[in-house]
Amino acid sequence: MIEAVGLSKYYGQFAAIDKVSFQVRRGEVVAFLGPNGAGKSTTMKLLTGYLAPSAGVAKIAGFDMSSQRLAGAARLGYLPENGPLYPDMTPRALLNFFADARGLAGERKRQRIADVIELCDLGGVIGKPIGKLSRGYRQRVGMAQVLLHEPDVLILDEPTAGLDPNQIHEVRETIRKLGQSKTILLSTHILQEVEAMAERILFINEGRLVYDGTIAALRADGRPLEEHFRRLTRAA
Repeated sequence: MIEAVGLSKYYGQFAAIDKVSFQVRRGEVVAFLGPNGAGKSTTMKLLTGYLAPSAGVAKIAGFDMSSQRLAGAARLGYLPENGPLYPDMTPRALLNFFADARGLAGERKRQRIADVIELCDLGGVIGKPIGKLSRGYRQRVGMAQVLLHEPDVLILDEPTAGLDPNQIHEVRETIRKLGQSKTILLSTHILQEVEAMAERILFINEGRLVYDGTIAALRADGRPLEEHFRRLTRAA
């Protein structure tokens, strides 16, 4: 459902990512880890078609995101870090706007808006300006609009960034629920969340993939995930 084949992105002589290849199969929840500046967000932007690769291919549900972006985007929900929201809009107005942009209409539009409001627990703030909401609620609004068109694939960049422990727990539970029916690639710096939500990890360091495997296999030696993070992402 998600495929990177030799993905590279160069800015002059600098390689933001270099020959990154991996697959995420249907129904998997995979964590994408690495230090700041390692290339996580760049890889995600390439996978979503937001950036064009210097080399390689990015596919969503079998669609090449360079040449078949609209078809791929119809199967994809992308939540970037600090995703853009319109602060003067209410969550309901924003969801109506994105539903129209996605071509939803009539009963399906009404039902999908009701479904994501319930899933993301927005009922108590649905009429308040987004700019007046807490960061946790703004993140929920972002998640709701990502889910409106019932995408098969979710790419989530730091979905718990800046949230308090209660908000992190709520987002984690939402992602775990979604993972029962969606394919999810998520980036995070909170290692406890990785073990709670994902079974498989991709580690990237200095633009290159340095580990692709299960958490169980990585921790078979009994060492904590934090120790493996430091080992795998130590500067070359």
